[in-house]
Parts: sequence; C-alpha cells; structure tokens
Amino acid sequence: MQGLFFEPMQITDKEVFFQIQSGQIPAFEMLFRTHYPSLCRFAGTYLKDPDWAEEVVQAAFIGIWEKKAEISIDSSLKAYLYRAVRNSCLNELKHERVKQAYQAKQLAMDESFSSPADHLTLEGELERKIHQAIEKLPEQCRLIFTMSRFEELKYQEIADQLGISIKTVENQMGKALRLMRGQLKDYLPLIALLMNRFLEP
Repeated sequence: MQGLFFEPMQITDKEVFFQIQSGQIPAFEMLFRTHYPSLCRFAGTYLKDPDWAEEVVQAAFIGIWEKKAEISIDSSLKAYLYRAVRNSCLNELKHERVKQAYQAKQLAMDESFSSPADHLTLEGELERKIHQAIEKLPEQCRLIFTMSRFEELKYQEIADQLGISIKTVENQMGKALRLMRGQLKDYLPLIALLMNRFLEP
C-alpha cells in the first residue's frame, strides 16, 4: 500500500520546483493557488479554527519560499506541502497541549517552583526542550511519534496511513522513545507530571 507521504516525484513537480528554486515568482504563485484552499481545509481538520489554519498554511508557504535554495524534495510537491502543514499543525497543537497541561497542574508543582517567574521559566524551557528533541528525531521516527502521541492514532492506523507494516511502526516508536528519553533525561520527572504517558511505550 502506497503511503501518502512517500509518493514518487513526478516530472512536472521537478520542473515547478526547479522554477521556484530559481526564484520564479509565477511558479510559486501557481503552486500557492493550486494547493492553498485544500491545505487550509487539511489544516482545519487538526486546528478546528479556520483563521488559525490559514495562518499555518501561509507560514508554510513563506517558509518554502524563504528556504527554497536549501530544500530537497524527493517525494511529490503535494506530499511535501501536506507533510509540512501537518508538522506545523502538530507543533501548534503540541505547544497548546503543553501550555494547557502546565496551567492545569500548576497547583501540583513542587513548592520550589512556586513563584510566577519560576513557573514561566520552567514552562518555556520544557517546551523548547521537547520541541528540540522531536526535531532531532529521524524523519520517519518523528512522523510516527507525532501521529501516535499528538494525533493519538493506534499503531495499526499509523501503519495503514503510511503504507508500512505494524512491526515497522513498533520499531520506529521504540527508537523514537529511546532517543526522546535520552534527550530529555533531565526533564523526565516534570514531563511525567505535565504530560501523562508522553514518553511511555
């Protein structure tokens, strides 16, 4: 079964992307007009807010234009765009979940973190560390991890969506969890308090 994010790149995609990398604005505008409405609807399924979804999609296109010389696309342009928007949505949701979990459990925090300044410093540091740890994961590990933890999909659902075996999903999740625990070893007690089972198998 062919996965959504592993489509072979078509020759037309290569030509359009080459034009964009060459700085040809009409090619970029055509890409934007072609995919913007559907990407906004796609982002809306995650964020449930049309304005928020549009902001995320616009930011994704801006990022592509700004980094066009550095980007390498092996799949189709459409798959790349959807993956970029998915990742952006998950990052937005992750930020909101961490913030909400922190706010909900402030009263349960240790007395040593009782001052407002300490709370803000702790929240910001934890969010940065989690974001950095996720970004350092290999691409497939990162995608499977976010689908499991943030979309709350079962392993079989992930395997079906990506067109891979459930064993591959299990192996990649195991790898992701090991790498994340290593990156966040100094924050595990706090993560356990704020994000129940976040780094549990």
